[in-house]
Amino acid sequence: MERLYLVLAVTGLAGAVLALVSRSIRRMPLSEPLIALGLGVGLGPELLGLLEIGPDLRDPLLLEGARVLLAGSVMAAALRFPVAGLASLVRPLVLLLVVVMPLAALASGAAALLLGLPLALALLVGACLSPTDPVLAASVVTGEPAERDLPARLRRVLTTESGANDGLALPLVGVALVAVLPATGFVDAVVRLGWEVVGSVVVGVVLGGVAGWAVRGAVRRRSLARGPELVFTLLLAVGVLGVARVAKTDGVLAVFVAGLAYNRLVDQDERGSQDAIDEAVNRYAVIPLFLVLGAVLPWREWVDFGPAAVLFVVVVLLVRRLPFVLALARPLGLGWRAAVFVGWFGPVGVSGLFYLAHSLHEGVDDPRLFAAGTLAIAANVVVFGLTSTPGRNRYARSRPGG
Repeated sequence: MERLYLVLAVTGLAGAVLALVSRSIRRMPLSEPLIALGLGVGLGPELLGLLEIGPDLRDPLLLEGARVLLAGSVMAAALRFPVAGLASLVRPLVLLLVVVMPLAALASGAAALLLGLPLALALLVGACLSPTDPVLAASVVTGEPAERDLPARLRRVLTTESGANDGLALPLVGVALVAVLPATGFVDAVVRLGWEVVGSVVVGVVLGGVAGWAVRGAVRRRSLARGPELVFTLLLAVGVLGVARVAKTDGVLAVFVAGLAYNRLVDQDERGSQDAIDEAVNRYAVIPLFLVLGAVLPWREWVDFGPAAVLFVVVVLLVRRLPFVLALARPLGLGWRAAVFVGWFGPVGVSGLFYLAHSLHEGVDDPRLFAAGTLAIAANVVVFGLTSTPGRNRYARSRPGG
């Protein structure tokens, strides 16, 4: 319990301080996940030794913490823009989800081979690292500076992709798990994955549609009070996540689909205040998860990788996504500068951590999986935390009239 109280104390106090300087942080080469990760490292066993979390507690904390955080984040992503404005993004989203994400998985898996991992385990690492993260992406595309400096279409592409691929990465991870754990059976795995994806869409459409219809009726009757209205979509995200998990479907994808269905039915004016709450939660709810991650980083395993660890990080950062987006810039409808921006700011974060923890939960017991995955995630948090503000500012200056 003392470890829990310490996490609560640091999370609450750090969150309060960060909230007081939230506008300033948006102008600095920092992010809330980066600060939380640093706090966790400082409190962890390698430095102060105040926060030690064993694997028995680490794995469920990361799995369920990442799942709940992703649910809130993808709900915010689904609500950030009117659904009617997303019709023009169908082609780039399909390319990013169907072409770029699998290629990112293969590139990250190839990079993992540099660490001496066997092929099947390397493919699993690549699959876990393939989805872009809505939490880290939110630090680039949300808030007043992003709305001022970045084109709406660019923000919509990054937001919608990061919301959708968190759930749609599940088939890639599932197939890789079959390769690592062949006893699970390929046919059984395909049937289960098919239900998890299709079932999550059904759950999301039904619950999101019912929620949107109910809110419209409540607004007409003036029976929805202001306070509950502000947290309604967060409650909806938690509810959909729970129903999806009970139905043994992909909870994260179900929440994103529910958010889109709700978004389609509820007017922009009725969603404005909810968007502000969702953005705040998206920025500050990450603190405990990245605090825990910082405390459990496997430094000794990273050292055991040797110099290959540095090469692995460089390849993941530079080759996982950027070259594929640049190659597809024209069909994506992106200019050169926009393609560089979209290719670079598609980081690995909470979603990658979730799939790592999910793989451990499914029975993968090779410690190199967690070591390789967290090495890439920690590097992404640091690099993208440091480059998000400078990158946004540079893009703004390079725009015509910027």
